[in-house]
Amino acid sequence: MRIVVALGGNALARRGEPMTAEFLRANVRSTCEALAKLASDSEMVITHGNGPQVGLLALQNLAYQDVAAYPLDILGAETQGMIGYVVQQELSNALGGDREVVAVITTTVVDEADPAFDRPTKLIGPQYSADDAAEAAAAYRWTIAKDGDAFRRVVPSPEPVAILQAPLVDRLLESGSLVVCVGGGGVPVRIDSRGRQVGVQAVVDKDAASAALAAEIGADTLIMLTDGDYVTENWGTPGARDILTASPDAISKLAFAEGSMAPKVEAAIRVARAGGRALIGPLDRLDDLLARTIGTEIRPDVDGGIVYV
Repeated sequence: MRIVVALGGNALARRGEPMTAEFLRANVRSTCEALAKLASDSEMVITHGNGPQVGLLALQNLAYQDVAAYPLDILGAETQGMIGYVVQQELSNALGGDREVVAVITTTVVDEADPAFDRPTKLIGPQYSADDAAEAAAAYRWTIAKDGDAFRRVVPSPEPVAILQAPLVDRLLESGSLVVCVGGGGVPVRIDSRGRQVGVQAVVDKDAASAALAAEIGADTLIMLTDGDYVTENWGTPGARDILTASPDAISKLAFAEGSMAPKVEAAIRVARAGGRALIGPLDRLDDLLARTIGTEIRPDVDGGIVYV
């Protein structure tokens, strides 16, 4: 079975933890140990987010003012190398070295006319208080948005058009390797009039890019691991209902928060409409998610459209 596993932010950095290398490695280690059994029996691709890390690197860049800060595309590539290295190493360790694990720096083609460039929504970097957020916005000309009870920087998040390394990923899987790629949604690039790649100042949503990759390599399943037990209709209201299974057409009629569950649902819809299936559920209960006793599954053939828990 060919599987794409998209690791949410909690697999790398948990809320309230300092973003240190030690915490990154500890979180990745526990994540890879949870994935080891599935990885040993499957053709697996692991993708991951980078929102907190790319924002932290941007802040660190600003601290050294003798040179211009590096742009977001280069910082995105830097996070792919940093996080990909740790995932590659810890997954190999969890498997006892029995499978080759390869980390690939990935580029994602986007459309420079995408309306996302006029409406930044992708949360990156650490959380701020209201006062600190206002100060950062004024000092760095950032766009700031609410994130729960705090505030974070937001940047454009265009839709992925294609994953340029998808053919390479396909060949690596066929050779028996496990692949870590599409980190942070892949480095966003546009193709200019001469056919050359040019970096773009944005961060592609990793779930959307993971869905694009899953379609391009013919994956059977996309698994999006997060800290929630289910996709929930009317979340945070008295009418909230957890969704066990849904068809892409039925769930596409529901509204979800743009900064949280919406990208995962949209990615799942993309995979299901291509004939695959998508699972959304908790990292710490992966076995239960696969056994379908927890989490939400989106697939084409659901009688009645939506089945609630």
